[in-house]
Amino acid sequence: MFNPADPVFYRHPVYVPAKGERHTVINPATLGAEGTFADTTVAELDSVLLAAKTAQSAWKRLDAKSRATILHRIANRIEATDMRVCAELMSREMGKPYPEAIGEVANCAGAFRYFAEMARDEAGKVAGTTQAGSFQYARYEALGTSVHIMPFNFPILLMCWTVAASLASGNACIIKPALATTLCTLEFMQVFEALPEGLIACVPGGAEVGQYLIASPLTHAVAFTGSVAAGKAVAASAAGQMKPAVIEAGGSDPMIITAHAPLDIAAAGAVTAAFHMSGQVCTSAERFFVVDSVHDAFIEKFATETKRLRVGNGLTKAEIGPLVSEAARAKVIRLVEDAKAKGATVVLGGRIPESEPVGWFYEPTILTGCTPDMAILQEECFGPVAAIARVADFNEAIERANDSPFGLGASVFTTSLEEAMEATDRLESGMVWVNNPMIDNDALPFGGWKASGMGRELGRQGLDAFRRSKMVIIDHKPVIHEWWYPYPDSWFYEEGGRKHV
Repeated sequence: MFNPADPVFYRHPVYVPAKGERHTVINPATLGAEGTFADTTVAELDSVLLAAKTAQSAWKRLDAKSRATILHRIANRIEATDMRVCAELMSREMGKPYPEAIGEVANCAGAFRYFAEMARDEAGKVAGTTQAGSFQYARYEALGTSVHIMPFNFPILLMCWTVAASLASGNACIIKPALATTLCTLEFMQVFEALPEGLIACVPGGAEVGQYLIASPLTHAVAFTGSVAAGKAVAASAAGQMKPAVIEAGGSDPMIITAHAPLDIAAAGAVTAAFHMSGQVCTSAERFFVVDSVHDAFIEKFATETKRLRVGNGLTKAEIGPLVSEAARAKVIRLVEDAKAKGATVVLGGRIPESEPVGWFYEPTILTGCTPDMAILQEECFGPVAAIARVADFNEAIERANDSPFGLGASVFTTSLEEAMEATDRLESGMVWVNNPMIDNDALPFGGWKASGMGRELGRQGLDAFRRSKMVIIDHKPVIHEWWYPYPDSWFYEEGGRKHV
């Protein structure tokens, strides 16, 4: 059993031992206790914020090369550290299969390397002058201290995406981990050892901790990943403080299988897109629109591929682990039962697995005959369910895919270049994948349209989210300009309607 009272959690200057209410971490696969942690008190938060302010004042003055060197040291530390303890903690806390947990932490170094160099390369812009003898340019500066409110599903990777960008921009960072993945986040914090003391901190706690951080005059930007309802609340709170916010609020991503889809590949891709991490991925494919002419063949192949998946504890040989909580599974059950009551057919799954009577498990589920009146096509399911609707053609598939309040990502399987290009143009989402769902790239912006969020992580936009621009005008040869006060008499209005131009 892991306990933050153990010195392993306190040996680095990135976390202040919390003294508030204690929480027991429950393994969603076994329902056994895995550890405890305490909420951060207001007094501790104030101490952390003051330390961040002090550290950031020096950090922002470092030259870009020196900051980049330190970020590369963080990347080196991630690559050199044995992350098995962190990955195991993640699996025990939220149920993620171990290969996905170890893969998540292994992929974090790239974000630090990317933003280390991006911040060196993209430091401003020299503009064509509007007056002779004037040097005119824009430069970027740090915001101050950024708040990072993290989700349970990718607690380490998504934290690194925004923290790397913020540090590269010259900010301090305060991380509030999800309650369900606090222990693995605390364990990971050791990789920041190269940073100045106080520049980064992890402060466990619930929503009230996040609210306090957003409201504090000592914070200046917010990064949030979570539900739409919580995202709206965070965005409103940040806006009330005139603080920029990057909000990634999830989605209900569509996947289109066209008449020209490579069905074997589409079926295999759909399995990963729908059931990866038990469907608890913001970019999971939840709504499937399959063209009539290939519908039955696709369903047969999709079901065959899905049957290969193993359900079980994330620390065993299983692709489908438990859902993160009882409430999460209850929502999935509600949506599936609603769809069944309204005419959907269960092709596969649709129940709690008999092999896993303990824990919050649910079988990978395929539903066909889904219609717009079913809640599963209107809400984010966030579980291992593929809700499939038969459509007449490509155009109907696009229209149905766009008929949603969400707009995070969308996937298409087709061998038609025309359909691929049409889909990327017409789909109303922040990201589109053709024949390869769920891929991201440190150099490209990640984020959604509509209710799925605002702002972007990764890419140049991900860096700009944590810095502000300053226009600078320098006249290196001072002169008195003709437009300065006082104006010549000839410039004023004269009787008779004549006016100097």
